Amino acid sequence: MQSVLRNWRSPAKAAITAKPEGHLLAANRNLRELIEDTSIPAAVRAELSTEFDEIESISNKLRAGEVHIAAFGRVGVGKSSLLNALMQREAFSTSPLHGETQQEGHVVWQSLRQGHVVLIDTPGIDELDGAAREELARRVSRRADVTLMLCEGDLTDFEFQALRELCTAQRTVLLVLNKSDRYTVQELQALLQRLQERCAGLLPPDRIIAARADPRPETVIRVDEHGRETETQRRRPPDTSLLKERLWALLDKEGHTLAALNAALFASELDEKVATRIVAARKSVAESIIRKYCVGKGLLVALNPVPVTDLLAAAGSDIAMVIHLGEVYGFRPSRREAAKLLLTISTQLVALMGAYWGMNLVTSALKTASAGLSTALTATAQGALAWYATYVTGRMAQSWFSRGKSWGSAGPRETARAILDSVDRDSIIQSARDDILERLKGR
Repeated sequence: MQSVLRNWRSPAKAAITAKPEGHLLAANRNLRELIEDTSIPAAVRAELSTEFDEIESISNKLRAGEVHIAAFGRVGVGKSSLLNALMQREAFSTSPLHGETQQEGHVVWQSLRQGHVVLIDTPGIDELDGAAREELARRVSRRADVTLMLCEGDLTDFEFQALRELCTAQRTVLLVLNKSDRYTVQELQALLQRLQERCAGLLPPDRIIAARADPRPETVIRVDEHGRETETQRRRPPDTSLLKERLWALLDKEGHTLAALNAALFASELDEKVATRIVAARKSVAESIIRKYCVGKGLLVALNPVPVTDLLAAAGSDIAMVIHLGEVYGFRPSRREAAKLLLTISTQLVALMGAYWGMNLVTSALKTASAGLSTALTATAQGALAWYATYVTGRMAQSWFSRGKSWGSAGPRETARAILDSVDRDSIIQSARDDILERLKGR
């Protein structure tokens, strides 16, 4: 499979040598290659349909020149209120009840050169019975170019772990201490210092910012000419000025670059998932093929009444199995190449399990000298041994093809030894005998 990252340069080098618009074009081109890669099996594409839909969405986002900023955090920390304060209007629904936001919401904030900045609201990540909404919030934040991680005090262990996941995934994160109006000046300074200390190694200090999205009303006491006091509540304006300043400094400097690099990160994650699924799918198919040839060869050896010639006939079966396994891993070996690989495998197996070949020849000769039940038992024993040898041969061929037609650093002998050590020979042979005997009785 063509990896989407093969055409990507180092992010740091790309940031120096290319213009932001060039990043967007390159990112979108690579995303389209991943989306349109015809070598991805249909079953793998279906299994990862959600991720492919997201890649399509990211591609459309890049084409429109959009930069996405997502608010992320626990229920009740003021995500919707903060976005409204940035927008300076009630663009997102808020409520005194927890869990008001149940789906992601998108609103265009301001223009950015050749595109737009889009603010995204997400559900809380700690709702009871809200596992699906929590997953949605995490997925949106992974897609976002900038994530605003909100808290309202010192980070809980749950919040710190969520922040660590975002940062270690190489996402651009700003930690926003919302509801700062609840604290005195001294308390706020101490709290910000505490957050900086805890997040050292994850975030630089200038990405930890205090804000008040929806401050509590202040009490105003008025005294009239008669000395009577009247208490009223006066709403205070939100304060997101420092957050806006830091955001726009970041966006003006590298907004489109962030969008392109974030797309590359998301695409690389999908590329790894696709590769993992393909490896698993190929392994499953290969195991099925090996078992099919084990059954076929076991019966072929058990049923052939001519001494020794059954071994020669079985060799053809092994060559066919090697060719079939090669095709599973994207290769088309010729019979000559398959025979050469089979010779390499057989050489190692003869050295490591020579007793098999000796017993195979003896039981082959005994088949025509026996009669009745003893013949069936002898044939079954030989067929079971052939089954086992085919299984080990298939495993070795599978290993060679899965490594790109290479034995790796271990070499064929150590590969054979490792496979022989990993399988339960007696269990496989007994199972093969039972299966062959059952099939012989049914003929």
